[in-house]
Formats: sequence, C-alpha cells, structure tokens
Amino acid sequence: MRQLLATRRRCGRPVALSVAIALTLVVTGACANSKDNGLPGAGNSGDSAKAYDSIITGSPVADAGAIQAGSWADKIKQRGFMRVGGTDAGPLFSIKDPVTGRLTGFDAGLSQMLAHYITGGKDILKLTKLTITTVDTREKLIQNNSVDAVFATYTITPERAKKVAFAGQYYESGDAIMVKKGNSAITKVADLNGRTVATESNSTASLALKKFAPKAKVLLFTEDAQCVAAVQQGRADAYVLDQGILISDASTNKAVSVVGQPFTKEPYGVGVPHDDAAAKKFVNDWLQKIYADGSWAKLWKATIGSIVSGDAPEPPAIGSADGS
Repeated sequence: MRQLLATRRRCGRPVALSVAIALTLVVTGACANSKDNGLPGAGNSGDSAKAYDSIITGSPVADAGAIQAGSWADKIKQRGFMRVGGTDAGPLFSIKDPVTGRLTGFDAGLSQMLAHYITGGKDILKLTKLTITTVDTREKLIQNNSVDAVFATYTITPERAKKVAFAGQYYESGDAIMVKKGNSAITKVADLNGRTVATESNSTASLALKKFAPKAKVLLFTEDAQCVAAVQQGRADAYVLDQGILISDASTNKAVSVVGQPFTKEPYGVGVPHDDAAAKKFVNDWLQKIYADGSWAKLWKATIGSIVSGDAPEPPAIGSADGS
C-alpha cells in the first residue's frame, strides 16, 4: 500500500466492524495530549513508553536452532540490528518522535519485534535502523540489499511479488474514500463516477478506481499530503487510498472525513528478498509465533486500536494473499 506522510495528532475513536477495519467513519475533532505528542500508539511518554516497550521486549525470541549459520536471519543477528525500509512519519503505523527519536506504531513495532526475535535485544532504539522508502524505491532497496525487510503498509500484489517476496499477510485493510467535511454527495465508490478523485501515483488505488469508478477523473500525486490538500482546497472531490492511511489523516484534520466502507481488500506483507525462500519462511514462522502468543494483538491494541475501538481482530491467514 502506501506510506503515511505528515505528523498528525490523535483524535476520537470510530467503531471497528471487521479485520479490514470496515468502518463507516466520520473522524472528527482532536484530543491531542502535548505530553505524548497526541500520536496514537506513539508510546513516547512515561507509562505509555514503558507499556509499548514491554510489548516488544515481551514478544518471543528465537531458539538457538531456529537461526541457521549464514542465513538471512543470521546476518541480522551478527550485525545486532535489522535494516528496515519504511517511514518515520506515519501515525498508527510508523512515527518518529522528534525529541526522543523513538520510532513507534504497528509497522514499526512489528519490525522491532522481528529484530528482537532474531537478536534478543531489548533496547528499542537499537533494534532497527530505518531507511525511508517510497513506492518507487521499496523493491529496489530489497533487491540491492540496502535493507533486510520492508515494513511499510506494503500491499501484496502479483506484480510486486515478481520483484520481492512477501511474508504474511500480517494485516488487511482496503481502499476507502475521503471527502471534504460536510460533503454528503459522496458516500460510496459509485458516487465517484463523473467526479475528480485524487490518489497516489503507483498505488493500488489508482487501479481500483479504473475498475470501480471508471468514469472518475483521476488526479495523481506523489504524496499523501498532496492528496489531502487537493480535497481540502476543492481541487478534488475525493481522495481514495487505503483506509488505514485515510483514518490517520482524518484523525488529525478536522477539514476532512472518511466515508463509507472499504471497497477492496489490501493485504499487507513484509517485503523480503525474492531469491531467499528461507527469509520468507523465517518471517512467516515468526508471525505465527506472535499470533499465537498474543503479541500481535497487544501491538494492534496499542497502535491501531488507539483509534479503532473494540477487540483486536483475528490475525489474517499467512499465505492467503500470495497463494503460498
């Protein structure tokens, strides 16, 4: 899928309806707390930081026999940290505190859990080293060995799977619709026909629009923030992208609302080297462990669950999105 671009504040909680967060959302208001920067799942202050860290460090550590000498995981273990491709400006999924340098969120937390699983390390700041990725660089960074894995709301698609391997899926979302606050003319994807709709270039949403709203006029932008601005300024009637990202945008911006329910399925995977089947299997085995011991659910509650109310959903079936 996409990455989240822009620092935002926390707000109220809509109601969760499914694993894909199939919500009818109108996210309004802001209830940011300056003590923790108001960032959902940030875990940057006092007790919240300790609670977040305890989720990471309380997750499983690999048995000695699980890491084979010279393997993908062994190289990470010997290095002492994992090189991760992702973002540092994505509330709920991966956000960096400008004061402490702490990187937290659902994607960030999963990458830290995997690094903890491999290395046994407990210093959250030292478990991973982040390289900022874009939709145009994710595959390249994996292919040229600049990163060990990509955690970046990364939707599994057949085209991408030709270039990188995907472990997981580890989460499922879907494309949804953002409009300017007060716009009641658009409530479902069919309403986009004949209207101007913004989305990000090279996103799966641009293809979904061709299928579900073929008469929409599509405006392509390179960044999430540009799409939101187009809606606010009236240059676009709507913005279509992954619902998880739109929720994050709307949670900090009173001028926009997320409406309707997702009209596609967006399975998120962990990007790993295409030519290393052992890496994919290792990550899938780890995912099964954090599903089984509750670590995945605890992290969901601390991050996405800080905006979406209700119990954590059942983790998605591993391999169900890429046919493995």
